[in-house]
Amino acid sequence: MSETDSFIEEVSEEVRRDRLYGMLRKYGWIGIVVVLAIVGGAAYTEWTASRDANAAQEFGDAVVAAVEQDAPLDALKSIDADGSRAGVLDLTAGGEAAKAGNTDAAITHFQAAADNEALPQSLRQLAQIKAVMVAGTDMDPAKRDAALAELAKPGAPYAPLAQEQQVLALVEAGDTDKAIAEAQRILQEAELTAGLQQRLSQLIVALGGDVQPD
Repeated sequence: MSETDSFIEEVSEEVRRDRLYGMLRKYGWIGIVVVLAIVGGAAYTEWTASRDANAAQEFGDAVVAAVEQDAPLDALKSIDADGSRAGVLDLTAGGEAAKAGNTDAAITHFQAAADNEALPQSLRQLAQIKAVMVAGTDMDPAKRDAALAELAKPGAPYAPLAQEQQVLALVEAGDTDKAIAEAQRILQEAELTAGLQQRLSQLIVALGGDVQPD
């Protein structure tokens, strides 16, 4: 390579280097912003997760404290909540009202929780079946049958409890034979709780039926 070619190569290299430094000076801030955004985004995500966890803890503590009061319903009403937390409050208040024998208030709270679309479906169905159980024979028969039919569908989280309520509805309607047959069918299903098995067995015997062996 001649001295002229070598000189040209060196000049070209310097030009490329100057252009690179120029590009870095001009656009390097973009990379810095990207890095800061990534770091800041991670920090913000961690902060919001911590904030939400603390808020959930405070809400849970407030609910527990309210239930332990002498007037739990009044204490629960004083808790400010919306969305799914309002549904949890209604579900809790319904239980407290039912324990106190305040049927109307219990049904109102349970139904409000059942209608709360922010709650998970499993909790909404739990609230619905509790509303049906508390209302009992005071509930319109057609509405009760419709609600239980939905809750008793295969795969529904509280299907066995809903089916038990359907058996009780048959008893109330005077259809003893069908009630016994339905109770016997439910007993053959897997994953029944011991309490439900005992209640159904006692009901069958009380109605004059036989508890079929497993």
